[in-house]
Amino acid sequence: MWDRVREVCARLLRSPHAEEESMRQERPHKEKRTHNLFEAAAVYVSACAEDDQDQIDEASGWVSPEALSFGVSELACRAVIALARERDESPQTVARTLLGLPAA
Repeated sequence: MWDRVREVCARLLRSPHAEEESMRQERPHKEKRTHNLFEAAAVYVSACAEDDQDQIDEASGWVSPEALSFGVSELACRAVIALARERDESPQTVARTLLGLPAA
Protein backbone atom coordinates (compact mmCIF):
# COMPACT_ATOMS: atom_id res chain seq x y z
CA MET A 1 0.00 0.00 0.00
CA TRP A 2 2.80 2.47 0.90
CA ASP A 3 4.44 1.78 -2.46
CA ARG A 4 1.24 2.97 -4.16
CA VAL A 5 1.13 6.10 -1.97
CA ARG A 6 4.78 6.85 -2.81
CA GLU A 7 4.08 6.39 -6.53
CA VAL A 8 1.13 8.80 -6.43
CA CYS A 9 3.08 11.38 -4.43
CA ALA A 10 6.07 11.10 -6.76
CA ARG A 11 3.83 11.53 -9.78
CA LEU A 12 2.16 14.58 -8.24
CA LEU A 13 5.50 16.13 -7.40
CA ARG A 14 6.85 15.46 -10.90
CA SER A 15 3.78 16.66 -12.82
CA PRO A 16 4.34 20.43 -12.38
CA HIS A 17 7.92 20.02 -13.60
CA ALA A 18 6.80 18.01 -16.62
CA GLU A 19 4.15 20.62 -17.43
CA GLU A 20 6.72 23.41 -17.06
CA GLU A 21 9.12 21.65 -19.42
CA SER A 22 6.44 21.04 -22.04
CA MET A 23 5.37 24.70 -21.84
CA ARG A 24 8.96 25.81 -22.44
CA GLN A 25 9.22 23.59 -25.48
CA GLU A 26 5.91 24.81 -26.91
CA ARG A 27 6.50 28.52 -26.25
CA PRO A 28 10.18 29.24 -25.68
CA HIS A 29 9.75 32.99 -26.16
CA LYS A 30 6.76 33.30 -23.83
CA GLU A 31 7.84 32.39 -20.32
CA LYS A 32 4.84 31.75 -18.10
CA ARG A 33 5.48 31.40 -14.40
CA THR A 34 4.43 28.05 -13.01
CA HIS A 35 3.45 27.41 -9.42
CA ASN A 36 4.21 24.33 -7.37
CA LEU A 37 1.54 22.45 -5.48
CA PHE A 38 2.60 23.80 -2.07
CA GLU A 39 2.43 27.39 -3.26
CA ALA A 40 -1.01 26.71 -4.74
CA ALA A 41 -2.16 25.08 -1.49
CA ALA A 42 -0.91 27.99 0.63
CA VAL A 43 -2.66 30.56 -1.54
CA TYR A 44 -5.83 28.44 -1.77
CA VAL A 45 -6.12 27.89 1.99
CA SER A 46 -5.38 31.50 2.89
CA ALA A 47 -7.89 32.67 0.27
CA CYS A 48 -10.51 30.32 1.74
CA ALA A 49 -9.82 31.76 5.21
CA GLU A 50 -10.29 35.28 3.82
CA ASP A 51 -13.29 34.25 1.66
CA ASP A 52 -11.54 35.60 -1.47
CA GLN A 53 -13.22 33.74 -4.33
CA ASP A 54 -11.05 35.31 -7.04
CA GLN A 55 -7.87 34.13 -5.34
CA ILE A 56 -9.41 30.68 -4.71
CA ASP A 57 -10.20 30.35 -8.42
CA GLU A 58 -6.74 31.51 -9.43
CA ALA A 59 -4.91 29.11 -7.10
CA SER A 60 -7.18 26.26 -8.21
CA GLY A 61 -5.97 26.75 -11.77
CA TRP A 62 -2.26 26.57 -10.94
CA VAL A 63 -2.12 22.80 -10.41
CA SER A 64 -4.32 19.76 -10.96
CA PRO A 65 -7.14 19.16 -8.47
CA GLU A 66 -5.32 16.08 -7.20
CA ALA A 67 -2.11 18.02 -6.60
CA LEU A 68 -4.03 20.81 -4.86
CA SER A 69 -5.76 18.27 -2.62
CA PHE A 70 -2.42 16.71 -1.71
CA GLY A 71 -0.92 20.14 -0.98
CA VAL A 72 -3.86 21.20 1.20
CA SER A 73 -3.65 17.91 3.11
CA GLU A 74 0.09 18.36 3.65
CA LEU A 75 -0.47 21.95 4.81
CA ALA A 76 -3.14 20.78 7.26
CA CYS A 77 -0.82 18.12 8.70
CA ARG A 78 2.02 20.59 9.13
CA ALA A 79 -0.29 23.18 10.72
CA VAL A 80 -1.72 20.69 13.22
CA ILE A 81 1.76 19.46 14.14
CA ALA A 82 3.01 23.03 14.62
CA LEU A 83 0.02 23.98 16.78
CA ALA A 84 0.34 20.77 18.81
CA ARG A 85 3.97 21.54 19.57
CA GLU A 86 3.15 25.15 20.41
CA ARG A 87 0.31 24.14 22.75
CA ASP A 88 2.09 21.07 24.12
CA GLU A 89 -0.91 18.93 23.16
CA SER A 90 -1.34 15.90 20.94
CA PRO A 91 -2.05 16.45 17.23
CA GLN A 92 -5.36 14.60 17.67
CA THR A 93 -6.46 16.97 20.44
CA VAL A 94 -5.53 20.01 18.36
CA ALA A 95 -7.27 18.69 15.23
CA ARG A 96 -10.46 17.90 17.14
CA THR A 97 -10.38 21.33 18.81
CA LEU A 98 -9.92 23.11 15.47
CA LEU A 99 -12.89 21.22 14.03
CA GLY A 100 -15.05 21.91 17.09
CA LEU A 101 -15.29 18.23 18.00
CA PRO A 102 -15.54 16.96 21.58
CA ALA A 103 -12.43 15.48 23.18
CA ALA A 104 -11.92 11.82 22.35
